[in-house]
Amino acid sequence: MAAKDDSVIIKKYANRRLYNTGTSTYVTLEDLAAMVKRGEDFTVQDAKSGDDITHSVLTQIIFELENKDGQNMLPIPFLRQLIAFYGDQMQMIVPSFLEQSMMAFSKEQERFREQMKDALPKSPMDMMKMPLPMKALEEQTRRNMEMFQNAMRMFTTFRAGAAPKQGDGEPQKETGERDGDLQDLKEQIAAMQRKLDTLS
Repeated sequence: MAAKDDSVIIKKYANRRLYNTGTSTYVTLEDLAAMVKRGEDFTVQDAKSGDDITHSVLTQIIFELENKDGQNMLPIPFLRQLIAFYGDQMQMIVPSFLEQSMMAFSKEQERFREQMKDALPKSPMDMMKMPLPMKALEEQTRRNMEMFQNAMRMFTTFRAGAAPKQGDGEPQKETGERDGDLQDLKEQIAAMQRKLDTLS
């Protein structure tokens, strides 16, 4: 197995088989998902062209996981909002914002795991005396939901206040106004990032 900091090359062949060059073995999407969970970095390349197809393979892993019974994590409203951003003027900032949000979320999760480790009872008798783990779980869930609801509200506000596209029957904004809107957008993103940082 490659060191954690090394990026392993995974080759994808025309027959859809995946070959791990680090271990010289064929692997499955499930194996790649396990590598992600272990924090092992990898790049997937098309065996014939050499193109980097990591993005499409990771998307495929999510699709497979979402279709397993009881494993879907992406709520329908979120998926609808995400789809709506494709081709929208906001599309270019969505990846960066989602990445920052997930980083903040991951920091929260790590802190919660540490709290749970300290709070978990050492014996069945301790378990009966301790309501703390459930309270900690409820508080963590509330904070995470609040963070993502705030993020989605921000994007909904952006869409509602977006300048109309040409042909919508309204005149286009002057260049100065568009620049002002972009500056406002940047300031709102910075404010949202500060809020996310305070939650982490």
